[in-house]
Amino acid sequence: MDDRLIQQLQSGLKQPLPGQEAQYRMAHVVRRRVEPPPAHAKQAAVLALFYPLQERWHLVFIERQSLHPDDRHAGQISFPGGRQEPSDASLQETALREAEEEVGLDRNQVEVLGRLTHLYIPVSNYLVNPFVGMARQTPQFTPEEAEVRDILQVPLQHLMYPDTKQQTDLQLSQNITLRNVPYFNLDGKVLWGATAMIVNELLTILNN
Repeated sequence: MDDRLIQQLQSGLKQPLPGQEAQYRMAHVVRRRVEPPPAHAKQAAVLALFYPLQERWHLVFIERQSLHPDDRHAGQISFPGGRQEPSDASLQETALREAEEEVGLDRNQVEVLGRLTHLYIPVSNYLVNPFVGMARQTPQFTPEEAEVRDILQVPLQHLMYPDTKQQTDLQLSQNITLRNVPYFNLDGKVLWGATAMIVNELLTILNN
């Protein structure tokens, strides 16, 4: 595998990050008012993992499963991750632990390259801290059935195609429909919201 992309990514993560300007280019219009996270926001962390598959760099996403009717994120596509537990020594450990639990990723295979700009999610009151990692070998993923409906292995090249960014209407509930929501089209699956915003910052670093 060509390591130049990883080297470029490592270098970009050490520079001032594109931040909210890049994130909010993939936000719905009702989400574009930037508000600072409240002091009582719950901490969470996710892992954007690069790994080789069929001679191309890929990123792994999950389609969330939930048995809780009040879960605002059920069915959405996201990076592996979740809330920080008291036993976690750091937010980085939270990201690695959650990835291990949700997709069976061996944390010892992961080299953490850096972190992206944190992102507050008002609907669930989570402050999400995205970490970027790399595995030299293709991981053997195993979904945690109670939390993960499906594992999506997406070529980075696909995310970088301009035509992958589209807009659609999303019906969130019987009474709520969002119009013209920006999203990444993953072979018919809709990657939108906070994860799309994080992905866009990541792609901005690579495009720079």
